[in-house]
Amino acid sequence: MSGDFIPHQDGAFLEWAKTLTSYVAAHLTGFNIQESALAPIQTLLADYQTAYDKAENPNRGKADVLAKNEARDALKAALRTFIKAYLTYNPEVTDVDKESMGLPLHDSTRTPVPAPSTIPEIELDSSVIRQISAHFRDSGSDRRGKPQGVHGVELRWALLDNPPSSVEDLTKSAFDTASPYIFTFDEADRGKALYICPRWENNKGDKGPLGEIVKAIVP
Repeated sequence: MSGDFIPHQDGAFLEWAKTLTSYVAAHLTGFNIQESALAPIQTLLADYQTAYDKAENPNRGKADVLAKNEARDALKAALRTFIKAYLTYNPEVTDVDKESMGLPLHDSTRTPVPAPSTIPEIELDSSVIRQISAHFRDSGSDRRGKPQGVHGVELRWALLDNPPSSVEDLTKSAFDTASPYIFTFDEADRGKALYICPRWENNKGDKGPLGEIVKAIVP
């Protein structure tokens, strides 16, 4: 498959996105993907379906077409990030799976990337209400972001009443390829303690050592 594998026509893009999302939803366990990682994609897909239907109506207005385009762009960007983070180099996703989802096949003989050996550091920003931004950098580095050879950062996290006794108490996980990762909370979560522990991950899913557990209060 040459060029951009994402269909350009609105209708074809919608059907492709629905097929991929449904396939991933049916294989979450086999792909080692958490439901929380797919949920934003499902929400954006529903938004695009609604906007697409309105834009296809003969009585549509310019606002309907604009809303459709914006919904498409948001879904497209989220899908690119999701595919790169969870599917492209996931060892549990076979070539048959990729073909079923309409994804391109990549050369499996590329130069192997070793598991990360360094530890990420994170700096938390709670200046926005109901939101905490986790800026990450390599240990000892002055520049934010991931080091060379690292695909992204896994953030083990949880809202807890008491400090965690181990990383195992951090039962939720988030993944990001570009700093910062933004946690968004509900009004009822304000004042609760957020604990986070980071580690680097390469494009094969190999994980590096865990970093320090840091804490912030949800503003």
